[in-house]
Amino acid sequence: MPRVPSYRLHRPSGQAVVTVRTTAGERRDVYLGEYGSSESKAEYARVIAEQAVGASAPPSGGHAGELTVDQVIEKFWVFADKHYRRLDGTPTNQLVEYKYTLKPLHAVYGHALAKNFGPLGLKAIRQKMVETKWCRSLVNARVGRVKRVFKWAVSEQLVPVAVYTALATVAGLQRGRTEARETEPIGPVDDATIDATLPRLNRHVCGLVQFQRYTGCRPGEAVLIRRCDIDTTREVWVFTPETHKTAHKGKSRTVAIGPKAQAVLKQFFTDNPTDYLFSPRRAVNEHHARRAAARMTPLYPSHQKHNATRRKKKPKVHAERYTTHAYAVAVERGCDRVHPLPAELARRRKVSGTLETPKEWRERLMAEVWQKVRDWRKAHRWHPNQLRHAFGTLVRKRHDLEHAGAALGHTKMSATQVYAERDAALAERIAAELG
Repeated sequence: MPRVPSYRLHRPSGQAVVTVRTTAGERRDVYLGEYGSSESKAEYARVIAEQAVGASAPPSGGHAGELTVDQVIEKFWVFADKHYRRLDGTPTNQLVEYKYTLKPLHAVYGHALAKNFGPLGLKAIRQKMVETKWCRSLVNARVGRVKRVFKWAVSEQLVPVAVYTALATVAGLQRGRTEARETEPIGPVDDATIDATLPRLNRHVCGLVQFQRYTGCRPGEAVLIRRCDIDTTREVWVFTPETHKTAHKGKSRTVAIGPKAQAVLKQFFTDNPTDYLFSPRRAVNEHHARRAAARMTPLYPSHQKHNATRRKKKPKVHAERYTTHAYAVAVERGCDRVHPLPAELARRRKVSGTLETPKEWRERLMAEVWQKVRDWRKAHRWHPNQLRHAFGTLVRKRHDLEHAGAALGHTKMSATQVYAERDAALAERIAAELG
């Protein structure tokens, strides 16, 4: 427990004094008034209360308004590193987002006084984001994060409240009225595409895809599933994730598991109920076991000795469970196997017989040609999030929007509309009958 600064007498002046830490980490004496007076004791209580909630005195020789933008960023990052964490202590994706958000702010305005950062400065940062080729929705989201940094700074009395009030007047970029590029909204992935990709995935990633396909859960929930988190006493199993997207808001989350999804999960049950069902470590071990079983020639002692010399001292230890990023990359690689790049765009073999490195590949292809690679991948890849969209769309088509919202775990229908696309065929039938 941190030590509470003491209430002391400053003999030369006769005033009460307390020593606190400044925002720059320096020690500073704060004079409270006449020693022993009720006013000085009230002021002492105020200073201690602010220290207890993490506030600290401004730098010596000035006030909070004299902090630079970089100093505000530094203090916000200390807060964010503790705040944006899941219940299990792992950092959320918000930390990565703030990292990219604050880079242009640091580069352009890091040296400036935070109290002087206003709407024009925010628009200048926004223009930097547009020039970086970020899409309009991403630019709006990251500008919003810049505003939240200064909102937090105001709540900590690091900058005047007028700074955030002025920044809040900057409206978001509107479609068709900006130079920022637009992106197509995420849509569902069709069954034929999923079926074509499944044979190109390992057993565990294939199980993840099938589980999401039949339940509509989020990728971040699917990678966390364990047998101990599933209630198997009912006809329809119920999965309660140990953590989920809206846990910090006090919301509960359960995933209903029907017969098809149950059949998928049973293939991955282990003797230990706390094992993650979909595990990259077990996937690698299974791969090595298959290779050993398929070996045609005997493993002679000389081979064993040779392999021992090649074995790494610190071999790579694969994770117990997939992260959402690793899961997405595995699906992308499966898509690339189904739809390999055309010969003129693909990586080539060097004279030595080895493939050129990704860096050599990029350097060989000109910027215009590399854009063709990106366009090809965009057209032939899909993301695990699209499985959730596909499930929501299917439920809405067979039932209604309310059923889709319940299946996806939404509390607001506006969120469900993002995931469950309207049934165009139904609209056409209505038009044919009534139009």
